[in-house]
Amino acid sequence: MTAAKAVRRSFSGPLGSLFVIVVTVLWTIPTFGLLATSLRPKQEVATTGWWEVFTHPELILSNYHTVLFEGGFGVSAGMMPFLVNSLAISVPATVFPLVIAAMAAYALAWVRFRGSDTVFFVIFALQVVPLQMALIPLLQLFSGGAHLGGLTVIPAVNLSGTYAPVWLAHTMFALPLATFLLHNFISQLPRDLMEAAIMDGASHFKIFRSIVLPLCTPALASFAIFEFLWVWNDLLVALTFAGGTPEVAPMTVRLAQLSGSFGGRWELLTAGAFLSLIIPLIVFFALQRYFVRGLLAGSVKG
Repeated sequence: MTAAKAVRRSFSGPLGSLFVIVVTVLWTIPTFGLLATSLRPKQEVATTGWWEVFTHPELILSNYHTVLFEGGFGVSAGMMPFLVNSLAISVPATVFPLVIAAMAAYALAWVRFRGSDTVFFVIFALQVVPLQMALIPLLQLFSGGAHLGGLTVIPAVNLSGTYAPVWLAHTMFALPLATFLLHNFISQLPRDLMEAAIMDGASHFKIFRSIVLPLCTPALASFAIFEFLWVWNDLLVALTFAGGTPEVAPMTVRLAQLSGSFGGRWELLTAGAFLSLIIPLIVFFALQRYFVRGLLAGSVKG
C-alpha cells in the first residue's frame, strides 16, 4: 500500500470523518458567535455573552443599517461606499494578474525562445522581494517618476485619488507567484495535444484560447480565490496607494476606523466584520469545485 492510499484510507474512515467534523465545528463557532453578536441589541451585547442568543433570541438588523448607511462617533459616513470600493479594487486586481500571468506562463512553457529559462528564473526569484520593502519605492515611482541625471526614464503619472495605483501595485506583487504556479500547471499539459494543434495550423493565440485556458481553469480559479482574498483583506497596500478617502479607500480602511471610533460598540464592530466576510464566502463557494480540482491537479499521474 502506497503512502497516498494509506493517507486517503485514514481520512475516509470513521475516525477521519469524526476528526473533520470536530475541526469544522470548532472552526465555525467563532464565525457564528460573530454573526450572533452583530444581530443582538447593544444592551444584550454589553451584559451577556453571544451564546445567550439560544435562550433569549432577540435579534435586530439595525446594527447593519447603522454600519452601512449611518455615521456618528467620529465616522462621517457609512460603510457602503467602502464596500463598493473594495469590489472595484478586488475584481480588477484579481483579473489583471491572472490574464497577464496566464499568457506569460504559456509563452514560457510552450513558446521556446532564447533566454526563456533565464526569464523564468528571474520571475521565480522576484518572489523573494518583500512587499513591505517595495511599497515606498513604488509609490515614489508613481508620484515622481524615475530619473537618470537630467534624463527622465519614466515620467511621473498623476494617479492620486484613483483605483489605478492600487490595481498596479497588486498586479505587480501577484505576477511572480501567479506566473510560477500557472507555468507549472500549463507545462504539464500533454505535448501530443499541443503538437496536434500546431500540425492542424492553429496559432499560439488559438491554442492558448481554445485549449490551454479551458484545461487550466481549475488552476486559474484556485489562484483567483487566493488573490481575491488577499486583495479584499489588504490594508497596507490600500493605505499606501489609496489613502483613507471615501472615494477610493476599501472596506479594510473603514474597519480600522471603526475599531478606533466604535471601540465600545461591539455590536457595530461585529456587524462590520461580518460584512467583510460575506463577499469572500460567496467567491469561495462559487469557485469551490474548481478550487479542489486545482489543488489536486498534478498530484496523480496517469
